[in-house]
Amino acid sequence: MSMLFLVLAWGTIIGFTWFAFSRILRLGKKADLAAADGGGRAQWGTRIGLILAMAGNAIGLGNFLRFPRQAADNGGGAFMIPYFIALLLLGIPLMWVEWTTGRYGGARGHGSTPGMFHLMWKHPLAKYLGAFGIFLPFTIGIYYCFIESWTLAFSWFSGTGAYWGNTSREAMSGFLQGYQGVAPNEFFASVLPAVAFLALTLIFNWFFLARGISRGIEVLAKYGLPVLFVFAIVLAVRVLTMGTPDPSFPERNVAEGLAFVWQPDFALLGRASVWLAAAGQIFFTLSLGQGMINCYASYVREQDDVTLNGLATTMTNEFAEVILGGTIAIPAAVAFFGIAETQQIAAAGSFDLGFVAMPVIFQQLPLGQLLGAMWFLLLFIAGITSSVALLSPAVAFVEDEFKWSRVRSVNAVFAVLLAGTVAVVAFFRYGFMDEMDFWAGTFGLVVFGVIEVIIFGWVFGVERGWQEMHKGAQLKVPGFFKFVIKYVTPLYMLAILGVWTYQDAVPKLLMHDEAEANIPYLWGARALMLAIVGLNLWLIAKAWRRHDRSPAAR
Repeated sequence: MSMLFLVLAWGTIIGFTWFAFSRILRLGKKADLAAADGGGRAQWGTRIGLILAMAGNAIGLGNFLRFPRQAADNGGGAFMIPYFIALLLLGIPLMWVEWTTGRYGGARGHGSTPGMFHLMWKHPLAKYLGAFGIFLPFTIGIYYCFIESWTLAFSWFSGTGAYWGNTSREAMSGFLQGYQGVAPNEFFASVLPAVAFLALTLIFNWFFLARGISRGIEVLAKYGLPVLFVFAIVLAVRVLTMGTPDPSFPERNVAEGLAFVWQPDFALLGRASVWLAAAGQIFFTLSLGQGMINCYASYVREQDDVTLNGLATTMTNEFAEVILGGTIAIPAAVAFFGIAETQQIAAAGSFDLGFVAMPVIFQQLPLGQLLGAMWFLLLFIAGITSSVALLSPAVAFVEDEFKWSRVRSVNAVFAVLLAGTVAVVAFFRYGFMDEMDFWAGTFGLVVFGVIEVIIFGWVFGVERGWQEMHKGAQLKVPGFFKFVIKYVTPLYMLAILGVWTYQDAVPKLLMHDEAEANIPYLWGARALMLAIVGLNLWLIAKAWRRHDRSPAAR
């Protein structure tokens, strides 16, 4: 039964991916007109560069760490039923909405959601609701860059064999915690190595952002994404050919590992938490509700396709997640640790899976140092293509609304980013990052997703939005999705938001389960987020006062 679900899931993803890209190839390179980053708003240079950048935006650490753990914890193959339903009713419709909203705003000089919402809804509140599309990705970027820097560091540690000899999960956990500064130990006396790799990561991010759209972000995607897929395929093939690593434990093998991920437990489909987890995974994996897709789509021309491009972006991400992400970490862990211990690893979280269990496995494989370096470099590429997207809405806002140069805009954003990242590193051990991740990286995404789909479907109007979506369209979206966008998607997200508010947000707000020693630091995280919100609102108000004094600037 597990193989049936695996084949059905893989076949669906491969089929739709082939459909999208074969159609793009058949229609030719309609959008491949290079555009310089000067003389007006920047534009993507090539269509493939645009699709890869959008896919890189979506493909992140969660594809290779979060998805297999979610699938294994929530019914295995049966999890894919609510997963594909959420993809159909949430993921794809909202992807089209964000592409269309972004292109509509970009054609009128706005690369961030305050300006886009202001165009779609002539109400003073609209631009301030759009602040979510800057605040959320920027806040996520503050701590995401720190996690991303771990992958760069561990790629180095793998290649040099720095953690070699720590062949137990306990030893590797101590190595990771020492590096993070959680508990200085014999591996790391201080957090300075982590700070050094964080600095290097920020320099890489600054470089690609400062070079602009076609010469920076697009170049990163055109070279980075193919390397990521090559590394992921090599690792997936290595896992699939692993067989039974230890003959004394015949039950520990790759077939059991795949079954662990894909074995359907239909009894779990009766739990609301499984449907919630599936919808949440679709939301997170496609980078929806963050203003990033809107921002990238603002750099396409008004008559460029968004329907086929949006589908191609979605399916590229799903290929990376379902086929590659579901084949590497969890099956490898079962082959080496067995199902019982892998369940413990999965329950401990994605970081234990990626940074503790996998290094232990690499130490037991031929060419383990090379495979380990590939694994963490794969994660770094996935991370940096996402982090430049996370920071892009803030850069676009400053650049478009205040007419600053690209480099000056990036410098301003990085000045604030650096201040926030210092706090994350300093107070990481107290749950500072986790607090930010819940409010900005989990709860806030659905709040903003609800806002944008209501503005698109009800305020701007689904009929008007449908016409805008199909300007230059190379894929006619079935009329069924008009009903979905107006009714089903917002109701689906409101249900998710309601359940999360009841189950998680209220207890989290009141800090019911937090250690007393951590509470001052958690309030510090909230204060930082409120400061970022206040800064966003003040800048939006200032920008629109500037527009009002100079109507031509709009």
